[in-house]
Amino acid sequence: MSTHIAIDIGGTQMRAAAFPPEGYQPIKVQRVPTQTPGAFPQERLIQLIETVCPPDKKITSIGVAAPGPLNPKTGVIYTSPNIAAFRDFPIVGYLQEKFHVPVFLDNDANLAAVGEWQIGAGQGHDHLIYLTISTGIGSGIISDGHLLQGEQGMAAELGHVTVMPDGPLCGCGHPGHLEAIASGTNIARWIKEQLNQGAESSLQNTEKITAKTIAKAANHGDQLAGAAFEQAGSYIGLALASFLHIFNPSMVIFGGGVSKSGHLLLDPVKRAVKKHVINPKYTDNLTITTADLGDDAGMIGALILARTATTK
Repeated sequence: MSTHIAIDIGGTQMRAAAFPPEGYQPIKVQRVPTQTPGAFPQERLIQLIETVCPPDKKITSIGVAAPGPLNPKTGVIYTSPNIAAFRDFPIVGYLQEKFHVPVFLDNDANLAAVGEWQIGAGQGHDHLIYLTISTGIGSGIISDGHLLQGEQGMAAELGHVTVMPDGPLCGCGHPGHLEAIASGTNIARWIKEQLNQGAESSLQNTEKITAKTIAKAANHGDQLAGAAFEQAGSYIGLALASFLHIFNPSMVIFGGGVSKSGHLLLDPVKRAVKKHVINPKYTDNLTITTADLGDDAGMIGALILARTATTK
């Protein structure tokens, strides 16, 4: 029996799964840290694919969801702000040479948008924005029933819009991007800065400060933790108001680990959107929700890519 391999590469971890020709229930799933001392992510990726591929099945195709900017037409990852080893990395050619099957690549947030649109929260919406708030901030746009890709497949990098020109440095090297302020990584960075400056918080005795531990503290009434989410959500809402002006979607879907904080993030987002949108009609019939597929959205999108691209 043939199988499709779907891969979702993130700044913190990468996952691979083997899927049958039809359906969305994986045969086998495995995840590993993306980066560990003494090992290249490329080598770990090969090992990961070999781990999930059943020995009695033939690989039909491989779909890869990866952080960008990247070019799905040439199969090259140009840069990955959180994975330095992937600079100008021809990942499609690399995997084709190893496994001798068709390999297809797209931006991880693009493919998460496709997954949510096809079988998740976005079903029935042909105009939607998907924003993943995690280690970084990624996005995917479905416009008039099509994935928006641009000339080189690099469109919709909404996490890298500038919202604070003199703000903190983003992982991509430029200051003040939305990701540099409102990603999980940078929510934690802001908390650490405040603690170092003497701010009081229950997080002072926390061994590892993450967006998850900050959300827990906020839900228990910690004012500094609450302020961190208020700031992040306000900047996301500021940017989102502009995205509504540009794309006029009927749905905005939030995915990624930080979205699991729920109202802590979404309430300030909605307040900021209401404040900054140029006309309330932009929010008429607009649904702001969280992803149905959770962490699987990018992988499901990679599976859909692997299946549909093979049949073209």
